[in-house]
Amino acid sequence: MNEKEIAEIRRRYKAEKTGISRIRGAYVNEKREIISELDQSVAMMTETETDEILSLLKKALSGKVDTNLLDIHFTTQQVMESPEHKLLCNLRETALQDEEIIHQFYKKIIDSLELEGNYMILLAYDCYDVFTYRKDGAKDDESGEMFRYVLCAICPIKMAKPTLSYYVRENCFRNVIADSIISPPALGFMFPAFDNRSTNLYGALYYTRATDNSHKEFTDAIFNAGDLPMPATEQKETFRSVLADAAGEACSLDVVRSVHAQIHQAVEEHKISKEPEPLTVDKYAIRDMLEFCGVPEEGVEKFEQKFDKGFGQNAALSPRNLVEMNKFELKTPEVVIKVNPAHTDLVETRIIDGVKYVLIRADGGVEVNGIDVSIQADSEKDT
Repeated sequence: MNEKEIAEIRRRYKAEKTGISRIRGAYVNEKREIISELDQSVAMMTETETDEILSLLKKALSGKVDTNLLDIHFTTQQVMESPEHKLLCNLRETALQDEEIIHQFYKKIIDSLELEGNYMILLAYDCYDVFTYRKDGAKDDESGEMFRYVLCAICPIKMAKPTLSYYVRENCFRNVIADSIISPPALGFMFPAFDNRSTNLYGALYYTRATDNSHKEFTDAIFNAGDLPMPATEQKETFRSVLADAAGEACSLDVVRSVHAQIHQAVEEHKISKEPEPLTVDKYAIRDMLEFCGVPEEGVEKFEQKFDKGFGQNAALSPRNLVEMNKFELKTPEVVIKVNPAHTDLVETRIIDGVKYVLIRADGGVEVNGIDVSIQADSEKDT
């Protein structure tokens, strides 16, 4: 699914637009026991409660595509006969009304998920009457199809700390006791996928809040759809290692700065083009960047080999998972320098009298701990 399709479903999570009538759920303690179940009508909630529960569910459709939101692909054989796909279809077809199917699903989650502490499993079923567009691009009230899907959000439970409160009517202070608070989802999914604004039973959209942990044990149990992409944090670390090892001594500030700038430019151009499909880069695109930077042919070939080993031969990666888009940082054992990515040209490295330096052009003035300081020429210091 692309960002536009995800945003269209996210807009459903407002009280006046949603087709969700009931919320199902289970409270699971740290011993992996269900201690309470939820089957609540949305109509019986206050407006504030409805907005809050919908906002919580919507967070399972949040984040960056290919970083927090990952496409799950099922094979034809899985769609035809796998128990995992059949269970997901049963949840959808029964609109979360079959108790046996619901409890079978809860058990799969509880048996597989490694999540510290208590958590809440939330389930919602929605019917979306998908509108169509006329040839002139205007929205048509005529329905295209009814998109029926299940959304699951798994939310950690945190205990609020006791705090002192003042009761005006009683004119006294009292301790407010600790209580359970539902945190935003740690993971979740939507099934089936909403591809090309239509039902795709061969796909699902998986959400993980942590970019360093995709909860493989959970995805194997629920989808059994093969390996997920490498977690975003691991992709970034692997890319840094591959680039540094391959370029070797040629991995200079200019090379890193140039690669960062080219990736950033590709992201900006993709954003301007409004292309709905997520932008990806492969080893060939990065190889061209390295060649443009002047990395020797030997280093470029070494990069390709290490890229294949680290990511896989045909890997296509999100550029946002490779570099920090809004961050450019230089670090020594004693000093950290943070630079606006748009002004990396203000920084250079140089060897002066055999000593290595990082130089920063400071024409716009310098502050030290909030105090403006002047920069004097050596001749001025001696006077």
